[in-house]
Amino acid sequence: MAMEFNDLAAFLAVARAGGFRDAARASGVSASGLSVAVRRLEAALDVRLLNRTTRSVAPTEAGQRLIERLTPVLSEMEAALDVLNVFRDTPTGTLKLNVPAGVARAVLPPILAAFLKAYPQIRVDVMVEDNFVDVLSAGCDAGIRYDERLEQDMVAIPIGPRVQRFATAASPEYLDAHGRPTHPRELLAHACLRGQFASGATPLWEFEHDDETVRVDPTGPLRSRPGAAFDLVIQGALSGLGIVHIYEELLLPHIRTGALEPILEPWWQPFSGPFLYYPGRQNLPTPLRAFVDFVKARNASDAG
Repeated sequence: MAMEFNDLAAFLAVARAGGFRDAARASGVSASGLSVAVRRLEAALDVRLLNRTTRSVAPTEAGQRLIERLTPVLSEMEAALDVLNVFRDTPTGTLKLNVPAGVARAVLPPILAAFLKAYPQIRVDVMVEDNFVDVLSAGCDAGIRYDERLEQDMVAIPIGPRVQRFATAASPEYLDAHGRPTHPRELLAHACLRGQFASGATPLWEFEHDDETVRVDPTGPLRSRPGAAFDLVIQGALSGLGIVHIYEELLLPHIRTGALEPILEPWWQPFSGPFLYYPGRQNLPTPLRAFVDFVKARNASDAG
């Protein structure tokens, strides 16, 4: 049965991305080219692999079976080709990372900028995913998560700040009009701008001060799920819609300019920073090995 390796790779890319456009952005191949490759593969196999609608693309039962068998095979092929990197002066290849939205916005940008400058022949594909996923099954080399959500049997190393905080702020105009809360429970009387998980669950706002922990579930005019959540709630706060409670790193630029005013600062809760985690095998793909070594060297420099 004749079929092209690239057609198999195209099918896997579309299935993982959940659509031709997203797969095209991730792979660098046009959406039309991917569509032709998938149709050619389906014709060669004489079976439908993807169910297509105007809104989404999902694997059929046959397609899911093929994904399960293809993923380890293609990973082994990529690993086989990766051994050629030892003959190059500069590491090359693609590093695929799975990270939550908070890390993608608050932690990863300066690290990736420095890494890509140091390794210009490496491309980094970032999949933003707040749900807990098996990074290998998702087609990624490594993931970044906080310690309570790390996968077992993985190697984990710190990445980014070792301590972060959730910060609370609002525009001076909002606070002048509605008052400045001095205790977290007073937030129940304020307009609060909330983020949600992909599942639709809205996390409580948690505060900590002098061994007292307070969790509140305030209401407000705006809720947003991961992806647009950070930008929308921050812009809402800047526009005077209400109070925002989010990663401190995302609010600091606006606090420094005076556009946002910090509130309840003694109650800002610290939490441990994220970890880079990856399979504990000896022969890591060259791009991942380069990134692991880069992160370790950065950690040592920060500690020094």
